[in-house]
Amino acid sequence: MNYSFFFNRPKLSFDQQSFDFPGEGPYHGTYNFLNRILRSGFRGDGQTYNPAHSVLKLGEKGSGFRPRGDAVQDFYKIRDSCIASGQLFEDSDFDAVDSSLYFSKSLNRPIEWKRPMEISDDPQFFVEGATRFDVQQGELGDCWLLAAVANLTMDEHLFQQVVPNDQSFQDNYAGIFHFRFWQYGHWVDVVIDDRLPTTYGKLVFLHSSEQNEFWSALLEKAYAKLHGSYEALKGGTTCEAMEDFTGGVTELYELRDKAPSNLYKIMEKAHERSSLMGCSIEADPSVLEAQTPEGLVKGHAYSITRIKLVDIATPNKTGKIPLLRLRNPWGNEAEWNGAWSDKSPEWRFIPESEKQEIGLTFSEDGEFWMSYRDFSERFDRLEICNLNPDSLVEDVLTEHDKKKWEMSVFEGEWVRGVTAGGCRNYLETFWHNPQYTITLNDPDDEDEDDKCTVIVALMQKNRRSQRKMGAECLTIGFAMYHLEDAENLPKPLDLNFFKYNASVARSPSFINLREVSCRFKLPPGVYCIVPSTFEPNEEGEFLLRVFSENKNHMEENDEEVGMGEIDDRVKVEDDEPEKKKATDDKIREFFKKLAGDDMEVDWMELKQILDYAMRDEIPTGPSGGGSMVQQILSMFCGAVCQDSPISSMFDTQPEGFSKDVCRSMIAMMDIDRSGKLGFDEFKQLWMDIRNWKNVYKMYCKEETGYLSAFELRQALNSAGYRLNNHILNILVHRYASKEGKISFDDFMMCAVRLKSMIDQFKERDPNNTNEATFTMEEWVERTLYS
Repeated sequence: MNYSFFFNRPKLSFDQQSFDFPGEGPYHGTYNFLNRILRSGFRGDGQTYNPAHSVLKLGEKGSGFRPRGDAVQDFYKIRDSCIASGQLFEDSDFDAVDSSLYFSKSLNRPIEWKRPMEISDDPQFFVEGATRFDVQQGELGDCWLLAAVANLTMDEHLFQQVVPNDQSFQDNYAGIFHFRFWQYGHWVDVVIDDRLPTTYGKLVFLHSSEQNEFWSALLEKAYAKLHGSYEALKGGTTCEAMEDFTGGVTELYELRDKAPSNLYKIMEKAHERSSLMGCSIEADPSVLEAQTPEGLVKGHAYSITRIKLVDIATPNKTGKIPLLRLRNPWGNEAEWNGAWSDKSPEWRFIPESEKQEIGLTFSEDGEFWMSYRDFSERFDRLEICNLNPDSLVEDVLTEHDKKKWEMSVFEGEWVRGVTAGGCRNYLETFWHNPQYTITLNDPDDEDEDDKCTVIVALMQKNRRSQRKMGAECLTIGFAMYHLEDAENLPKPLDLNFFKYNASVARSPSFINLREVSCRFKLPPGVYCIVPSTFEPNEEGEFLLRVFSENKNHMEENDEEVGMGEIDDRVKVEDDEPEKKKATDDKIREFFKKLAGDDMEVDWMELKQILDYAMRDEIPTGPSGGGSMVQQILSMFCGAVCQDSPISSMFDTQPEGFSKDVCRSMIAMMDIDRSGKLGFDEFKQLWMDIRNWKNVYKMYCKEETGYLSAFELRQALNSAGYRLNNHILNILVHRYASKEGKISFDDFMMCAVRLKSMIDQFKERDPNNTNEATFTMEEWVERTLYS
């Protein structure tokens, strides 16, 4: 598969290059040179939470997934129901059919779905507990996943978080199992049945070295269900799976000529903190999973299971040597055969007590030792998944005197025409992207440069599960800007800021991976992070996470929702005081003729009035479009002459205002809930309509006749509204076309609904606390009648 990279040219522009990464299909775990990082247990508002107390069911509101059946699946309710009925669970949401296996092809031989009891005489969930040797790769190209699973078995607490210990083939067995995965800030519980794909009675995919052990095969099935099919798991990075198993922070290091000088120390500390680690060698373009002469497999994901400074005593000197223990997920004889490999002569210089301490064994199980020097010379990439504090048991933290990262996480989205502004190359739209400020006050402990370590990671959401629909990862990246006088800068930062300010840090490239991340050392201060796709108008959801060694303060750099001042260029002023009474009398006279004896207009009468009032012949524009008396008079003449030959001079539009807009206008001004407007209500409405019309004409592009969604923020600001990106995204989803165009009618509806909702809120918040209380009846009444 082709992976596109975008590198910075001078003056913050980008160039595009392409590289091929052969291996086990797309997204294989031997990617590019990003310092990949981050994954944490946080809600979208930046507040922390403990995943142990916040597990959502797959399809439950807030899980990020839609229900796949009639109801959200609850493991315990389904299990109890099956036990009561004496039936084994069959998962209709992930049925035993070909579409659960592949979405682009089918196997060239028959697949039979069997339960473990049909495969083995004595099926067990675990056989003598879970170990890294329970993970044997099948026919699916998901060694990246297997390497992470093998690492997961090394930490009992983490393992039980993913694989709940309340299930087995003996106690309360009903053919149903469940597993938990971290997905974009939430832990999600995935329910499956235990029907597994087999060929000739053997498991096709992941399996254990013990023929009657099935936890690993069931775990793989649950992960496949999470993403839609087994094929969706073909190709990936070990760090992706490690993050999904821990909610942790992943870093990637390029080992060839780019590794930091203290990398072994970094690995040693990572191991002490129970971090998960994986590594790989660049794939051979011409040979799939080619082996080196030393027995290592290219384009293959290995897990690192031990880091150790080992005592060594040779005839000439004694000391310590840094060694690493690695494991090939194949779990077979494909092992390293160089120095410190199984039964190599170097082991005779290691004391027996040391061999026992590290658990040294020699067998063809895919696990082997090698020196750090050989490791750094043979492997190309290292992935380290640092655990977030919620994943670490408190007594372990105390025992090892470990430190925690400070974490901030926000969810966002890029919406076509609104917040999908593209990269810095597209200056006119770049500032429309979501913006986040982070304040760093305290330098790192014992840092000689008085700088702060910051890890920024941008992750796009749900792309793997959408692959069967043709969706691939967007090309994403981010830039950081130093805000020297943050209090006096606009929120959000506008076009002028980005014209004259360069970024102080940025992602090493824009790339089509699930996550782009990097580690920075920055002076204390306030910084703005701008996440974006490379091209404008590419839609997607994202998670932005920031880790720092000391406490940070992070927030969205955006407007506070509310009302502001109307733009002077469009504002319609009242008549001069001395003429006001005469004007009001004239208006009242004409309104009475239009409204009838009751002096009120309903939505149909209002629509008739507005359709005539907004025709092209009436003078309009920033100047105000004539006096209210002139417009009412012109509007009235058009109405009374509707069926006469003179009506042609008014050239009315065939459709005019929609009935929904007119109904909403009535509701907006209808204080007594009568369904009609009196004169005073109509007069105020007419002033609002003239302002909104002038706003639309000012921002509407003449050549298209539509308002661009990118102009919506400025247009609504001119109309007196202050809105943030979340509200703007919703408005465009609701009122814009697929191309990001907003018609006049939709703009008017948007303005009406905004005014209605803000006015109703302010009515219940007289002290400006930014909080209001409604009963259920009041909320339903007000939202329906608006």
